[in-house]
Amino acid sequence: MDKPASTPRNRLLAVLPAMDLALLQPSMELVELETRQVLEVAHKAITHVHFVESGLVSVVGTTEPDHRIEVGMVGHEGMTGVGVVLGDDRSMNEALVQSTGTAWRIATPALRKAMGASPALTAALLRYIHVFIAQASQTALANGRGKLDERLARWLLMWHDRLRDDNLTITHEFLALLLGVRRQGVTVALHDLEGKGLIKSTRSLIKILDRAGLQHAANGFYGLPEAEYDRAIGLGSRRPL
Repeated sequence: MDKPASTPRNRLLAVLPAMDLALLQPSMELVELETRQVLEVAHKAITHVHFVESGLVSVVGTTEPDHRIEVGMVGHEGMTGVGVVLGDDRSMNEALVQSTGTAWRIATPALRKAMGASPALTAALLRYIHVFIAQASQTALANGRGKLDERLARWLLMWHDRLRDDNLTITHEFLALLLGVRRQGVTVALHDLEGKGLIKSTRSLIKILDRAGLQHAANGFYGLPEAEYDRAIGLGSRRPL
């Protein structure tokens, strides 16, 4: 079983005091994350929590008959298992791997045991949950008030923060699912951003050309949760402009 390095890439683990990280280390294992892998099923028990080292996990809200939209995003700055940290054992949403990578996985009982042994660890994880809720709140605001090109620009910036790569492999169909719109709408929004020289888009690849321009195109819908992460946790996830 692999053990976390002295300074894990996961930003949340990296800010923990050595004593708190030591509580988690014996129970963590490094696992691969595969595209479209489901880490949490809505309304089912959460068996494991994942501290993402690389890659990207989408938190997707679902309801019948088949309504789906991304409500949150987790990369190397955070973790899955919000319900576990808050004292429950269920997820209201689906946690779906969007981009391949790795994560430190810990069984739910082991995480609860470590939290019970360290109020400081519990407080640190709760600060992350606070930041995640801020992200979800801003996502709701963007979904309700933002134009599709603004929402897309915000999404690309958040992805860029977490993957640290100017190239994103994703289909228009999957992007439409995450944004809760029709595929044709995604294509039009991508063409709009491309026409402004901010990205280059092909069928399954989006390349970031102008990050500062994307932030302007997001029209205020990007930045508040990222700043809150810096304030509440430190070692912020944003890339410099």
